[in-house]
Amino acid sequence: MRTDLLPELLDTAAGREADAILRACVHCGFCTATCPTYQLLGDELDGPRGRIYQIKRVMEGAPATAVVQQHLDRCLGCRACERTCPSGVRYARLAEIGRGLVAAQVRRPWRQRLLRRALILGLSGAGRVRALLALGRLARPLLPARLAARIPPRVAPGAAPASRGLGRRMLVLDGCVQGGATPRTNAAAARVFARLGIELVRAPAAVCCGALAYHLDDQAGGRARMRRAIDAWWPEIEAGCEAILVTASGCASMVREYGEALADDPDYAGRAARVAALARDPAEVLAAADLTALGRPGAGRRVAYHAPCSQQHVLRLDGVVEGVLERLGFTLTAVPEAHLCCGSAGTYSITQPVLSRRLLENKLGALEGGRPALIATANVGCQLQLAAGASVAVVHWLELLDPAPPEETPER
Repeated sequence: MRTDLLPELLDTAAGREADAILRACVHCGFCTATCPTYQLLGDELDGPRGRIYQIKRVMEGAPATAVVQQHLDRCLGCRACERTCPSGVRYARLAEIGRGLVAAQVRRPWRQRLLRRALILGLSGAGRVRALLALGRLARPLLPARLAARIPPRVAPGAAPASRGLGRRMLVLDGCVQGGATPRTNAAAARVFARLGIELVRAPAAVCCGALAYHLDDQAGGRARMRRAIDAWWPEIEAGCEAILVTASGCASMVREYGEALADDPDYAGRAARVAALARDPAEVLAAADLTALGRPGAGRRVAYHAPCSQQHVLRLDGVVEGVLERLGFTLTAVPEAHLCCGSAGTYSITQPVLSRRLLENKLGALEGGRPALIATANVGCQLQLAAGASVAVVHWLELLDPAPPEETPER
């Protein structure tokens, strides 16, 4: 693609990066075949190729508008397009740069600004998430059925394993939404990994990976949270922790890109790159491990596995979780069009509820078509999204491996 970016943009590192990404695009249109929003809406401007064109126009001097912003907002960030692009166009990175430029020129309506700020403040800490959910459970009888279904039940995480003194140590990210809404995930991870001789070490000051703010027009706030996480992890890294285990694949994708996000920060660039290199999805560790100590928890149970977009298209771990589950005796049901997003996409289900709901209905049809006993996934957003409409239980896949899963805590 030929470009003519504004000179002031080409004087910046981000502008030069965007120019290189734009020049790689040949406008072939292969990306539209796997774009969920293009499939739903049939509008070229709501597909990757159209969004690339809009970003290019803005970077060449065309005024950014609310319409351009709307088309960029409708992007799920699923990155399925990157998997099908024959030219290797880094669409997600271009979209981040483009959103930042558009946000600087277009002031959102006050309702959108208020919602985005509330999401950043309310969901960026496990304690805040727990408080909000407690209020939601109290108000559940008064809420519309569709909203009430999105409030997860209280669950007990269960006892911590006796893991001190084990031969291997890995850091683990507590997470903000996951820590508050699905605390069983990391508790199950600790018990599973302890049986494999690995201690998971918490760093409570690493509250949030930064993805929430970073993708809601507050890239500076997102980077601040990244720096806080790096500071919290660094002493343990220097002490020899071999990896950073991130049990939510969306957060793992963000941590894996810390080096890029903080590349221009002279105080953090080196440490950010080191942290990014240490980030691991649990599937990567378990796929390479001897799982004998876990026994055969599957016992033939039929499971539909929803591979989050972050795990498929960013971490590129297609089929890895499924392989682990099959090794442990689970029977996996077929899931048509498994590459398509469930509509969660971070806060997308809140900021774009109509499109999100259509994607959810399609995804549940694909997952439940094989009549599974339950649905498993690897990302808290997907788990909560699917659970709001599924006819069977939806769990994080590590819970299936847990030797002593606790019972749900009665509602209050």
